[in-house]
Amino acid sequence: MRKIAVFTGTRAEYGLLYWVIKGIHESTEVELQLYVGGMHLSPEFGYTINQIEKDGFPVTERMEFLLSSDSPVGISKSMGLALISSAEVLDRNKPDLIVLLGDRFESMAVAQAAMVGCIPIAHIHGGETTEGLIDEAVRHSITKMGHLHFTATEDYQKRIKQLGEQPERIFNFGAPGIDSIVNLELLKREELSDAIGFCLEKPYFMVTYHPVTLEVDGASDSLVNLLKVLDDYPDHQLIITYPNADTNGRKLIEILDEYHSLNPARILLTKSLGQLRYLSAIKSCDAVIGNSSSGLIEAPTFNVPTVNIGNRQKGRVSGDTVLHCYESIESIRDAICKAVSSDFTKSCNKSINPYGAGNSSKRIIDVLINYPLKGIINKKFYDLSL
Repeated sequence: MRKIAVFTGTRAEYGLLYWVIKGIHESTEVELQLYVGGMHLSPEFGYTINQIEKDGFPVTERMEFLLSSDSPVGISKSMGLALISSAEVLDRNKPDLIVLLGDRFESMAVAQAAMVGCIPIAHIHGGETTEGLIDEAVRHSITKMGHLHFTATEDYQKRIKQLGEQPERIFNFGAPGIDSIVNLELLKREELSDAIGFCLEKPYFMVTYHPVTLEVDGASDSLVNLLKVLDDYPDHQLIITYPNADTNGRKLIEILDEYHSLNPARILLTKSLGQLRYLSAIKSCDAVIGNSSSGLIEAPTFNVPTVNIGNRQKGRVSGDTVLHCYESIESIRDAICKAVSSDFTKSCNKSINPYGAGNSSKRIIDVLINYPLKGIINKKFYDLSL
């Protein structure tokens, strides 16, 4: 029986992988090995491994490697520990194939260990560009270490071919995160209020702002600018989720903690909402604001406006519901003003999500189960016609 390993290190990544993990777990043709590490094992970020176990998935390995430091040195040391841990875990379990998603530094460490151990890598969400982050280099590095590639748009499929990967190993199935929107019974507004313990009696914004890892201090000044603009909307409540454990992430957390303390009745600041509550919150909000990929990939399925701030997602494909702005107060203010305008919200209702309409996870699983693995490790560079 083919042993398929899946690694997850963050709450967001797990949400995108959920239906892939579920499908492998429920298959009678393959064996699931689930490796959980990073932010999932950190109380500071919600100890979200509890949610994974609550979902009924058996955790094969717990990988402790995330240091409390978020300095460049601290992140580099966490990567080193992740590489050591990955080598041990892969040697112990000997999977036939490992599934990685996206562009996190933890995933690159796992990919390095798999590459050295001659374990084939299936990579989801490759070919994308995010010019403001180290994730850009990490993502393309995993692509070059990978053997099967699952992209979210045709543009990304073409880019992976441009990186020299064989076209027959690149599958454009759309974004798996949309599968949850299609498959889950999302909470109504009143049910969501009960689930999060926060009464949503007014219109509200969903806010997620992650560090911009190629900018000084992770662009903390930009977060301050955003919060100043949000003060212009006192009649809107705010649901704010914690940033990722990236370089300078704790500086952003300090800013958010202080902002929340000034008006806790208006603001819900949470370490993690979990997949069901997060998507339900997007469904009913007036706008998604910040620099998270979910504003570009998942939110458009709900026809909800997104205000995407700064360079963190620069280069990513985006639909008509997304407004891009600079990090200045004036630019953020203009974008939010347009997002909540009746003309723009009406136009959003006619938009189509460029990342697909769901059902990508099932198609990914079919390839993971059936693609021949004999000789897959030996890769030949695919040259484009010059």
